[in-house]
Amino acid sequence: MMTNSSQSTESYAFSADINQLLSLIINTFYSNKEIFLRELVSNASDALDKVRYQSLTDPTVLDTAPELQIKIIADKSNNTLTIEDSGIGMTKADLVNNLGTVAKSGTKAFMEALSAGADISMIGQFGVGFYSAYLVADKVEVLSKNNQDKAYIWSSEAGGSFSISEVNDDASELKRGTRIVLHLKEDMSEYLEEKRIKDLIQKHSEFIGFPILLYTEITTEKEVTDDEYEDDDDGMELDDNDRPKIEELPDDYEEANKEKRTKKVKEVHHEWEHLNHTKPLWMRKPDEVTNDEYVSFYKSISNDWEEHAAVKHFSVEGQLEFKAMLFTPKRAPFDMFDGGSTKKWNNIKLYVRRVFIMDNCEELMPEWLQFVQGVVDSEDLPLNISRETLQQNKILRVIRKNLVKKCLEMFGDLAENDPDAYAKFYEAFSKHLKLGVHQDSTNRSKIAKLLRFPSTTSGDVTTSLEDYVSRMHNNQPAIYYITGESYQSVKTSPFLGKLAQKGYEVLFMVDPIDEYAMQQLQEFQGKKLICVTKE
Repeated sequence: MMTNSSQSTESYAFSADINQLLSLIINTFYSNKEIFLRELVSNASDALDKVRYQSLTDPTVLDTAPELQIKIIADKSNNTLTIEDSGIGMTKADLVNNLGTVAKSGTKAFMEALSAGADISMIGQFGVGFYSAYLVADKVEVLSKNNQDKAYIWSSEAGGSFSISEVNDDASELKRGTRIVLHLKEDMSEYLEEKRIKDLIQKHSEFIGFPILLYTEITTEKEVTDDEYEDDDDGMELDDNDRPKIEELPDDYEEANKEKRTKKVKEVHHEWEHLNHTKPLWMRKPDEVTNDEYVSFYKSISNDWEEHAAVKHFSVEGQLEFKAMLFTPKRAPFDMFDGGSTKKWNNIKLYVRRVFIMDNCEELMPEWLQFVQGVVDSEDLPLNISRETLQQNKILRVIRKNLVKKCLEMFGDLAENDPDAYAKFYEAFSKHLKLGVHQDSTNRSKIAKLLRFPSTTSGDVTTSLEDYVSRMHNNQPAIYYITGESYQSVKTSPFLGKLAQKGYEVLFMVDPIDEYAMQQLQEFQGKKLICVTKE
């Protein structure tokens, strides 16, 4: 329950974008409301990751609440659902900025995606998953305590503003972390049912790395003495002198009488039930993991609502040991090429011996593979490694080399085994592959094999450089290509006439990055690449 003991209350207006988002969430019908629990549990897990990472260099940060866990309490009498974590917690400034006044870049992008027909379940990808609480609640209260500040309650009914109140230290039983209390809408009582909550955790949050505990009601039957049992003196048989007639009792009288004197009653008590016992998926052998499990895990780490296009699950043993699971998404995220301080270098979560260390580690993946999702779990890195020491770490360089190699294998397998799926992948991520040709000199020739272009021979269908080489005339000296602003402009270019007379195929390149990539590639399988407009 949320404590009522608070001091002065301050009111704040939501930023315009967030206010618009809340209005959209509240006033539009969405059938997939259940995703709110996934988003709030995911946020709780992130907060726990942050405090655990802090504790690697300063163990005392955990003193206030040593157990790292997520608790869920369904209170039918008050129609509230509570999600509580013992994570890093938020200061007053965090509550003001993170939950209302500072609009994130994803807020507007998410609303545009919704308007274009995207699913509400995409909300987590845009960094605004907290507001999904208003899919099921008409009022939300957030009690949060950070080690560096007092406890505060954030509260809002989403009417354009929110309030923040300071909580007396003595009144707050939350020593560190965040407790979110959802005052559910009248027709959302299904989310107070134990079975519904368990099903949702299993569906969306099974692979969260911290214990998720549900406050459950346990009913047991107990045999107790019947206090209402009384001897019945009425109708007692008397002897000739009006005295009670004494009869000898049978041998089994005591046992029979005992049964009459007891009854079964139902007793109700509560206990915390651990919902997510699943072993980390990457620790299992690939042949032991089902496709459904891969899909569930991918969605849990990516916030994607679609399943992945491809997966590579492997382990490296010997002088260096690590396990990894890499996923290729079907689509590029909205902020893939965003720059600035919020730039995301990659989507790989780094673990050391099952302990989450960090994500967005710049040294773990090259920029051109930033779209790949996954986890890496090292047996050799120190637990207290920092971003600074990672830059000079030889182990990380070896891991990175292996990850790139496996990504190339994953893309190659997709191209070979499912050309249609690869065509969709290429449409989404061709710019990244071309960036790889431009940046990655070590793997340039391997990445080049993954490129696809239309040509004078293939028409609208794309062709690979390998297939182009296989069709070359014996006397053809080079691979020819033409660059331009559009497919139509290069297709009708006068530069093609001379080569067409010789029967030479010409590749069409209309992406601005193509020219830079070809300048770096220069040749493929011993054949020079020549731009026909510069010949």
